[in-house]
Amino acid sequence: MNKSIVTLHPYNPEWTNLFEYEKKRITAALGDKMIGIEHIGSTSIQGLKAKPIIDIMAGVQDLDEVHGFISELDEIEFEYVPKPEWKDRKFFRKGFWGKGTCHLHICEYNSKEWEEKLLFRDHLMQHPVVTKEYELLKEELAEKYKFDRLVYTKMKEPFIKRVILKAKRRSD
Repeated sequence: MNKSIVTLHPYNPEWTNLFEYEKKRITAALGDKMIGIEHIGSTSIQGLKAKPIIDIMAGVQDLDEVHGFISELDEIEFEYVPKPEWKDRKFFRKGFWGKGTCHLHICEYNSKEWEEKLLFRDHLMQHPVVTKEYELLKEELAEKYKFDRLVYTKMKEPFIKRVILKAKRRSD
């Protein structure tokens, strides 16, 4: 059951409002257990087509703490989805599998995971040409892998890694 349809939507300014709404709910649920919270992923980039799923990254002091607040997140409709292959973050989904409306990625604040997600987002925000290249890639992959979101996501990785490497070089 790893297949779901990939559908890209034109940028919607409402995505920022949806992030702010979920941010308030997550912050209220976790309080000081969380150090930072950021809107990441394509819905955070103005003008970029995206799957209409709000990606949120929350930073914690220690990733091992996350199991201690699964119930608080469940109360605000974020279901913990174990992903043993992801060593540097924990994943929560709001909405049914394949029809989620929001993804919450929890990682250690200022970890490599945290830094790279922000580097990628910020680089796209500052470089419209790169954002357009990413959008064209996403459109091509969405057409080719429209029935397999996992493959679609995997095929974007080389581009994302190149952008992160370029952004790291610029920040050094």
